[in-house]
Amino acid sequence: MVEARRLPTTERLLELVDGMAGQPVVMAVDLVADRFIQGVPKRISREAPVLILAYQGERLAPGGGANAVANVAALGGRPLPVGVVGDDASGRELVAALAELGVETGGILTRAGYRTPTKVRILGGGKHSIKQQIVRYDIEDTLALTAGERDRFAERLAGWAGEARVAILSDYGYGAVDPALLPAVRRALGPEAVLVGDSRYRLAEFAGLDGATPNEEEAEALLGADIDDDPDRLEEGGRRLLSRLAARFLLITRGSRGMSLFEPEGSAHLPVHGTDQVADVTGAGDTVIGAFALALAAGAAPLEAAILADYAGGVVVMKMGTATLSPGELEQAVARDPRPLTELRWAR
Repeated sequence: MVEARRLPTTERLLELVDGMAGQPVVMAVDLVADRFIQGVPKRISREAPVLILAYQGERLAPGGGANAVANVAALGGRPLPVGVVGDDASGRELVAALAELGVETGGILTRAGYRTPTKVRILGGGKHSIKQQIVRYDIEDTLALTAGERDRFAERLAGWAGEARVAILSDYGYGAVDPALLPAVRRALGPEAVLVGDSRYRLAEFAGLDGATPNEEEAEALLGADIDDDPDRLEEGGRRLLSRLAARFLLITRGSRGMSLFEPEGSAHLPVHGTDQVADVTGAGDTVIGAFALALAAGAAPLEAAILADYAGGVVVMKMGTATLSPGELEQAVARDPRPLTELRWAR
């Protein structure tokens, strides 16, 4: 049974936020570019019943695994990523955007002919109003790592040996994060390192992870059954997945219903921080795994890391688009809202 006396204090959580500064986190990630194109409505087209926008501008933000990298950097950590981009405009802009955040980009390889996965969102609205997403189209490509790329990843990982004790593997299904990479990460970081993974389609193939952060939909796909907001199904399913993955901990994110942490000795169910009236959930899972892993790097226990990730996720969903948060914003959330601590529910 998980005992209530393990519940951390607000002071302890704030200490951990401070402790995140400068902590290295190795990150094997599928790099994605999120492009936002904004416009102001002009009129309805005469050619078809569609809205015509007057182009205002666009911006590119790190998305997918790159968003997890950006979140670790924004929280004061030191992300050490390996991944692949294409020799295209999105790839160049994405690497430049990460470099501007102070991220070491030497482990990011450029592959000729590969199209950097790019999610293009068209947003429209009044000139001085918040723009709403109208449509999205995706530019997608997949790859299989070559022997040369694997060797370069292994070389880069070996160069970080002894620096980091936590790693993230963020698999969006584009091929740069192969389950076969996990042993190389483990060898580089050592047997005492903590490896946390998230995979959209094949989490069960990443044997050897210490922990995972699937969302509820991904957890249901692994279970082959719906949870349907049923506490008993959630409890049984979480314990079954923890055993199936042979992991030390499992954090299931549940949107407006908060998060559930499963460990061998019991489980803890956290209410969502903030309000369930969110602005945008884009990239919230990347924030969660970034904050969770960085907290572990700062010395947090899994429960402490989960609570901080809950706060972090609650902050970014109140922002539009792919977003990050600062240590100050996280500290403010922890100091102002005691509910993730006081309303936490334990289970055997």
